[in-house]
Amino acid sequence: MWTQHTLTLPARRRGFHLITREVAQAVPELARTRAGLLHVFLQHTSASLTLNENASPDVRRDFERYFNHAVPEDWREWEHTLEGPDDMPAHIKASLLGPSLTLPVQGGRLALGTWQGIYLCEHRDDGGARRLLLTLHGESA
Repeated sequence: MWTQHTLTLPARRRGFHLITREVAQAVPELARTRAGLLHVFLQHTSASLTLNENASPDVRRDFERYFNHAVPEDWREWEHTLEGPDDMPAHIKASLLGPSLTLPVQGGRLALGTWQGIYLCEHRDDGGARRLLLTLHGESA
């Protein structure tokens, strides 16, 4: 079985946001999948995806602080500045984390670890709505 859905997430403020529930709900066929893979692809260049701690919001705030420190907006060497001071740093952060995740599916649900959740990493102040292409490949139950 193959199926594909587009999920449009509403605009979010800059930061790291849990979207696990929204992703799972956007793929109704997930519940009927015995074993498979869900590929989650973000169709943008200034945001990214990652999988990490889903319980403590401190972790998400620490991710944001770390990346803002590691890739500062005020670095004088940036050339690509026409779209604002947060644009080029957002592209760098997105490249470091990446635009996609491939997640296992088992018994009708995502087979994530106890403390794992999917993050949308919004690297712009006004990034707008974000589109995800969700592709499920698996064996039906």
